[in-house]
Amino acid sequence: MTSTQQATKTSNAVTLKGSAKIISEFFNYGINSILYQRGIYPAESFTRKQEYGLTLLVTTDNDVNKYLGNVLAQIKDWLEARKIKKLVMVLKNVGSQEVLERWEFKIEHETVTGEDGKVKFVDEAVKDTKTIKGEIRDVIRQITASVTFLPLLDCLCSFDILIYTHNDTEVPTEWGESDPCYILNSEEVVLRSFSTSVHKVQAAVSYKTDL
Repeated sequence: MTSTQQATKTSNAVTLKGSAKIISEFFNYGINSILYQRGIYPAESFTRKQEYGLTLLVTTDNDVNKYLGNVLAQIKDWLEARKIKKLVMVLKNVGSQEVLERWEFKIEHETVTGEDGKVKFVDEAVKDTKTIKGEIRDVIRQITASVTFLPLLDCLCSFDILIYTHNDTEVPTEWGESDPCYILNSEEVVLRSFSTSVHKVQAAVSYKTDL
């Protein structure tokens, strides 16, 4: 193998830690996109940012950024420890506390079968960064396009983030238990997925049809 080939392989290597960083960054932009597209906060409280070859909108609200920063830092740690199964973002009517939308991001930990026939988790893989960003771009585009089929949210709404972890996970004291916030008689649209070759994320949105 030449030095050029080796350099290419190294630059495309995705470690468990690197994958956790990629996914937590995606969650940041994905959550911000939902907040903007669904009008949870005023449009003027967002600023433009270039990422994944797209112009994305992220909140400038200090309280929201502090909340998201804390949540995403914890998610990154749990991704590295393989303790997280999915992230769910719910949008609620502030007045009635009724759940109107439920954005679900299932997280799979990629596996490989070794020479001994045993299935083990992938700790490091080779995948082109450009390919990963392209897959993430497609998911973000679908989130942006969701306004074409989701019902108009014509009430004041809030959002919550639910994290599903394995039973043996140590949860910080400031995190509380929550019900799953399912929506009765909901419609669901499965969105695209993306993979770092270490983790895979599958997106979907459920929504209340009779607003």
